[in-house]
Amino acid sequence: MSKPVLILGAGSDIARALAHQLGAAKYDLYLAGRNLEELQKDARDLEIRYAIKARGVYFDALDFASHEDFYDSLETRPYGVVLAFGVLGDESLARSSREQWEKIIHTNYTGCVSILTVAANRLEQAKEGFVAGISSVAGDRGRAANYVYGSAKAGLSIFLSGLRNRLHGSGVRVITVKPGFVRTRMTRDLELPPRLTATPEQAARDIFQAITKKRDIIYTLWIWRWIMLVIKSIPEKIFKRMSI
Repeated sequence: MSKPVLILGAGSDIARALAHQLGAAKYDLYLAGRNLEELQKDARDLEIRYAIKARGVYFDALDFASHEDFYDSLETRPYGVVLAFGVLGDESLARSSREQWEKIIHTNYTGCVSILTVAANRLEQAKEGFVAGISSVAGDRGRAANYVYGSAKAGLSIFLSGLRNRLHGSGVRVITVKPGFVRTRMTRDLELPPRLTATPEQAARDIFQAITKKRDIIYTLWIWRWIMLVIKSIPEKIFKRMSI
């Protein structure tokens, strides 16, 4: 493989759409996740469509102890890493279930810190490459509807910000991706406003452009940057009374 991109959580809808964008641009790919059979099937399809090398590899975001060995076992060191795994979880259940809030926090934050710490160190040694982490607008301000999920994403956004600051000048770029609503399997049971909801393909195009145009932080859809600017500007004494 030449300058492959590692996609963590490659079975997600956004990740699968992004794999096609990267494949069309002739990046070789590692597709990482727990459903190895499905990932290998996707890898074969990408190889045929785009004449690239693609491989499915097993990765468990919650098996923190395995992350360093996982990364170092890749045949060719990745040039880029896309972090696309996450879980919405059951926010109501998380108010009373330790198991549920731990799942949300560890999947959306602890697992990300674990694998990205390894990836960042290896990329820094190579003095080139990129990390693109998919966070969420939910991390921009806590809301009653999803504050456990949002707090994990807020932590991830801050981690990526700090990592970007640390690696500036090293040849490694760090991109924070903040999707708003995206119509995926994870949100299929939610009623989402059509004008504010992206398809996985739209989100993937925005992420690909952020990678190629060397951006630091993007919102997808773009309008979410302004929506969240307004939401963040609402005084707390008013915000705490709102249901949004």
